[in-house]
Parts: sequence; structure tokens; C-alpha cells
Amino acid sequence: MSTQTVVAPALRRLYFVRFGFALVWAGLLFTSASKLGPISVALLVLYPLFDVVAALVDLRTSRDPKSALGLYMNIAISGLAGIGLAIAVTSGIPAVLRVWGVWAVVSGLVQLVVGVGRRKLGGQGAMIASGAISTVAGTSFVLQAAQPDASLVNLAGYAALGGLFFLVSAIRLAPARA
Repeated sequence: MSTQTVVAPALRRLYFVRFGFALVWAGLLFTSASKLGPISVALLVLYPLFDVVAALVDLRTSRDPKSALGLYMNIAISGLAGIGLAIAVTSGIPAVLRVWGVWAVVSGLVQLVVGVGRRKLGGQGAMIASGAISTVAGTSFVLQAAQPDASLVNLAGYAALGGLFFLVSAIRLAPARA
């Protein structure tokens, strides 16, 4: 059984789950994004922790040595982002946007590298594009933090777009061949 035969179906399932999570998360954040309340704070910390769990599932199911380093990096980066966001929420929306922005830039670069490494599986064009867009979006979040009307609403849009990239990638992953 080839690596592609094992990895593609596992990634497809994971990507569908990540799509669903991102859309639900984005909808919930959008409805609570006007201020840092209990719901938005919980959502902000939950998102990178979900990313950690997803990367762990990816590592365990795909056992893809070419992407393992990137996945381990993503686990560390997202774990630190969760801690950073838990601290940032006590300082306000601009601090949250700065932490989220830095996380988006760094994790986007890692996602881009992992996607390039997995391009033979198919469906990774969306992951590569998502990683590149994440780096740009992260920079914009850091810049938004300096604005007087800084808001969490754009984080909901960012997550929804990321979810759509996971959906496209899940659909486009090369079908398993025996």
C-alpha cells in the first residue's frame, strides 16, 4: 500500500472536519466579535488549540515523514498562540489582533511549506494558497491592531476563508488507488 493510498483518505477526512469547525467557529465569533466577552474569549483560545489537535491527528494518521517537522512546528506555534491569546484577551482587542496576526504569519509559512511537500498527493494547491494568504492576512491583523476601531470581525472572515481552502483541498485530494 503506497503512502498516498493511506495519507490522502486520512487528510481528506481531517480537512472536511477542519472545514466544518472553521465555519461554525467563524459564525460564532462573528456574532460575538463586537467585544471580548466570555464567548469570544473562549473561541479565540479554542481555535489554535483545535489546530494543535488537528496537527496531532494529521501526524498520527498520515505518518508522513516529509511533513512531520512542519506539523511539529505547527503544534508548537499553535500551542504558543493559544497561550498568547489567553494572555492577550486581558489586554484588549488590539493585543489579540497582534498575537493572532503573528500566529497567522508563522503558521501560514509552515502550512505553505507542508503543502509544497505534499503536492504529489493532489489538492495541496489550496493549502499552499491558504498558507500564502495567511501570511498576508496576519500582517493585516497586526496593522489593524493600531487602528482606533480594531475589531475581531475580520478573524471570522479569515477562519471562514481558511475553512473553504480546507474544503477545496479535501475535494481535490487524489483519490486512493489500490
